[in-house]
Amino acid sequence: LMLAGAVSGADPFFINMGFSIFHAYPEHGFSAPFDRNTKGLFAGEGAGVLALKRLEDAERDNDKIYAIVSGIGLSNDGKGQFVLSPNSKGQVKAFERAYRDGGVDPKHIEVIECHATGTPLGDKVELASMEQFFAPRLDGASAPMIGSAKSNLGHLLTAAGMPGIMMMI
Repeated sequence: LMLAGAVSGADPFFINMGFSIFHAYPEHGFSAPFDRNTKGLFAGEGAGVLALKRLEDAERDNDKIYAIVSGIGLSNDGKGQFVLSPNSKGQVKAFERAYRDGGVDPKHIEVIECHATGTPLGDKVELASMEQFFAPRLDGASAPMIGSAKSNLGHLLTAAGMPGIMMMI
């Protein structure tokens, strides 16, 4: 058994001030991932912990299994416009690696929990990356639904992935 946890308790004032330097803070008070009127992100605070176990051990112990991690795909976005600038090439490579590693056919995916920060550039690149990866592979299947826990919680920075994982379980 392994516990995997994440915590973000950064001072939102300093974080939001820092993001304003990168033009990623919505001074007009509106942050909504994937909305064309969004202007940036708000920092949030939170924590989460997951109990992880090898599948064969969980089955042997008759544990209730909420989800199975079947593949992992990592990639560095590579050089972009600036330090917080995403790059589709790296994102698509991460999708390719994860689906190949997990042996999962992308046309069977029903929902995707996105990073979707609410920054215009980041959201645009993320949508373009998903379209680039999924469109040629759907072969008549429906496109997956998308969402982002950040629309309710804000960006948890060092714990950014935890709410999305917990929401999907």
